[in-house]
Amino acid sequence: MCTVVIEVGETEARLLAVRDEDPLRAWDALGEWWPEHPGVLGIRDRRAGGAWLAADPASRRLAVLLNRADVLDLPDDQAVSRGTLALASVAGVSPTGSERMHGFNLLEVSPDGSRVLSWDGIALREAPVTAGVHMIAHDDLDDPGTARITRWLPEFRAHPTRGEDWPESWIRLLATTAELDPTDDTAIIRDNRPHGYPTQSLLYCTAAVDAAGIEVRDHTLPVPGHWG
Repeated sequence: MCTVVIEVGETEARLLAVRDEDPLRAWDALGEWWPEHPGVLGIRDRRAGGAWLAADPASRRLAVLLNRADVLDLPDDQAVSRGTLALASVAGVSPTGSERMHGFNLLEVSPDGSRVLSWDGIALREAPVTAGVHMIAHDDLDDPGTARITRWLPEFRAHPTRGEDWPESWIRLLATTAELDPTDDTAIIRDNRPHGYPTQSLLYCTAAVDAAGIEVRDHTLPVPGHWG
């Protein structure tokens, strides 16, 4: 139940991505973890070896993986890991969907533009991310049925990223969202356990993609599901 906020301009994109995962599932902070992908930075999942977020400064490609519901009757131990998707994406290979893979939203940012690829177990859909500020979580882009998007998208649109205040402006707003109880449906910094999932917000990343390349920073929360 991760959350991404992205602003797309004429020649650049900036984003804030919050990762929700089981705190007991080991992971590695932003780094070059994949020898087969030289120069690629990412947040690595140690169990499967894949990436939640990956970025290739050389090609100016970035991808973020978000889980979403699907219609598959597929036990987790028989499913193909989704962790390969972000790494393949920054190498220029986008997913086509697989009946052996659970649902996902994959945000892709490249010199050709930004888009969200969504897989529900049956069909792969594409939603272009047009100019402006948008949010994506476990449903569709800017989905009004996602409580945190309905609550906070207008606020992020009122805090544009242009200017010297990036990324502090959005980080301050994220801190404001964290004043909510982490189990609240509208919370971005989340504790999803009461909703039947073992996941909590563990970290957030900020990224800027423009003609000069990619700048990515990661920030681990001191306590899962809590800002400070």
